[in-house]
Amino acid sequence: MEIRSDIDIAQSVTPQPIEQIAEKIGLTRDDLELYGNYKAKVHLNLLDRLKDRPDGRLILVTAITPTPAGEGKTTTTVGLGDALQKLGKKTVLALREPSLGPVFGIKGGAAGGGWAQVIPMEDINLHFTGDMHAIGAANNLLAAMLDNHIQQGNALHIDVRRITWKRCVDMNDRQLRQIVNGLGGRLNGVPREDGFDITVASEIMAILCLSRSITDLKEKLASIVVGYTADEQPVTAGQLKAQGAMAALLKDALQPNLVQTLEHTPAFVHGGPFANIAHGCNSIIATRMALKFGDYVVTEAGFGADLGAEKFLDIKCRKAGLRPDAVVIVATVRALKHHGGAAKESLGTENLEALEKGLPNLLGHIENITKTFGLPAVVAINRFPTDTEAELALVRRSCQAYGANVALSEVWGKGGEGGIELAEEVLRLTEQENHFRMTYTDDIPLTEKIRAVAEKVYHADGVDFLPAAAKELQKLEALGFGGLPVCIAKTQYSFSDNPALLGRPAGFRITVKSIRLSAGAGFVVVLTGDIMTMPGLPRVPAAENIDVDENGRISGLF
Repeated sequence: MEIRSDIDIAQSVTPQPIEQIAEKIGLTRDDLELYGNYKAKVHLNLLDRLKDRPDGRLILVTAITPTPAGEGKTTTTVGLGDALQKLGKKTVLALREPSLGPVFGIKGGAAGGGWAQVIPMEDINLHFTGDMHAIGAANNLLAAMLDNHIQQGNALHIDVRRITWKRCVDMNDRQLRQIVNGLGGRLNGVPREDGFDITVASEIMAILCLSRSITDLKEKLASIVVGYTADEQPVTAGQLKAQGAMAALLKDALQPNLVQTLEHTPAFVHGGPFANIAHGCNSIIATRMALKFGDYVVTEAGFGADLGAEKFLDIKCRKAGLRPDAVVIVATVRALKHHGGAAKESLGTENLEALEKGLPNLLGHIENITKTFGLPAVVAINRFPTDTEAELALVRRSCQAYGANVALSEVWGKGGEGGIELAEEVLRLTEQENHFRMTYTDDIPLTEKIRAVAEKVYHADGVDFLPAAAKELQKLEALGFGGLPVCIAKTQYSFSDNPALLGRPAGFRITVKSIRLSAGAGFVVVLTGDIMTMPGLPRVPAAENIDVDENGRISGLF
């Protein structure tokens, strides 16, 4: 049997006009800024109009530690939303936007898969409504104004050796990690070391996702620390008078994007792709808006629960006052066997021994969600045809012993119909009392916040701080930034900071190499292991398989 590609399936479905999708949740044409027939931005003023309307139930979808075998978190999120809609529940999705870098690098696309996708899939995976461009433009405007300030006399006495603000581009490009610019004489600026991050790792992305209004956006932009003077005093974007122009570039991008699933469930797709190097959650505005329009809101956070879910719960919920009602942890039997040491080419063969060895990874994530964060959880097993009944039974028994039921999900092949079992369990969990709590409180030192995440979420024995990182943390405490939460950049492939340690490793420590202040976003970035904020392309980039024909039909996205 021929297996249809994701893009082929997406192109086979006729979307409904976006005005019809908007009507399902009570929006009118006047509430929308149309981007063609099937995409729209939703006006921000709606949140003020609806401030007294009760919020719907919030369901967070996360996953086990990612593997080459794949887990299907976004696919499950979309399928669950469609399943809830099939059960007669007024459902809205709140998803992250794909980034061009991985689309052309490793992934080839990030809009779900099979019969559980958001559409128009090609647009969403490429330029969409221009949010990423706006973020990059605002970021680089600040960089240009910073260097121009230095060129024009440096009235703020910025130490060119202590500039922390980087340029960005929405493409994987290792050549740009470290550069020297301003060469060629006085008219070309002041020579200095510089570098690029990928756009989605920029502080502007986090600010967009964590802002509540244009006014809040401008305040956050003004608070960005771009560097330091010779006497260690921070210099901000506000001192460069950049925040107004940056906000003007971001005005439209701040409005959430409304699209639909293949089954025409409304979906807000807005901001925040990567939780390994950044905040990794969609915007507060999109989530808040979804909660006002839907009785049930299904959202997701990037990568595994140790990254995206931790940041969703410790950063986003802290800043937005959100409280999830249930959590879905996505796993596959294939991925669990990979964690248990099975070779990639043998994952389709029954292997109870490898599965049993790999299960502690899933059980560790269940423990984090139910015990560390105090939330009810269900495990969604993305079912593959090669999964045997014995393997599924082993997963069920193990999860139930940890207090989480298992629901089989077949949304990739069946759409919403394949997610009914999962949806019913989620509905049951949302009626349960939960005891949501965060990993740490605001009032403890930054070092202790890092230790709390490492020990309670990663299951590490402790944390080692390299001297430069320890010194930077002390400086930030002295400057008054100690009350901020921490955003830990860590490999997505392991609980540890070593991507080779699969399953649920023990007896390891986390090494903190460097610290970055994101004062505008309101957190401290903690870089561990060999994590990079500008990825490179693999040996065979996904771009090699992407094409467009003379009729404009795109192929190769998946």
